[in-house]
Amino acid sequence: MRPADAPAPLLAANGLCCPRGGVPGQGVGPLHFDVHAGQLLHLRGANGSGKSSVLRMLAGLLRPMAGALQALGRDVFRDPSSYHARVAYLGHANALCGDLTALENLRYCLHVAGVPQSDDAITAGLTAWRLNACLHTPAARLSQGQARRVALAAVMLGGKPLWLLDEPDAGLDAASLEQLWTELNAHLDDGGAAVVACHRQPATASNRLQTLNMDDYADAGYAVSVGVA
Repeated sequence: MRPADAPAPLLAANGLCCPRGGVPGQGVGPLHFDVHAGQLLHLRGANGSGKSSVLRMLAGLLRPMAGALQALGRDVFRDPSSYHARVAYLGHANALCGDLTALENLRYCLHVAGVPQSDDAITAGLTAWRLNACLHTPAARLSQGQARRVALAAVMLGGKPLWLLDEPDAGLDAASLEQLWTELNAHLDDGGAAVVACHRQPATASNRLQTLNMDDYADAGYAVSVGVA
């Protein structure tokens, strides 16, 4: 039992059932987890196991079929604007405008997210991802890996406490993978939290890591296990 004076989880699910695959009545769950500051919840499983659907639901893009979702002890769906102001979501798509440069995309993205940054700060963020040569390149001309790094730089610069990342490692080379886990671990060090769907084992300390195995759903109906990795 959690002590009465312990901080509430940044994200907590209790009996949460998530729609999946666009089929009425088909879902994943019930999910039970607490994600505290400094923790990463790893969603793993085969393609089609429901990882992306769960992330979309946590991002507010899908309505749960049942159960409760709380952030800092408050019902997410009673105060969605407050919750969304604290969340950064990155799906499979990078959400970049092809006609805008990398710098312009981040300038616009951060403004919409309510955390505008100076061009110097954006340039520094892109440089950390080895994108300094692409500052003024239209996004449509970037490689898959470069575009993914621009999208990841937007998440990092936004400074939101909760990151929801769907296969953030897609298209990344070895150096960029190292940068990804460096940034994620720094985020946890700063008291942030993350829910990450990926096929790779996260390069995060085991005492900070929880695992939600989506393949358990296929084996045991609505039984989905959550445990410390």
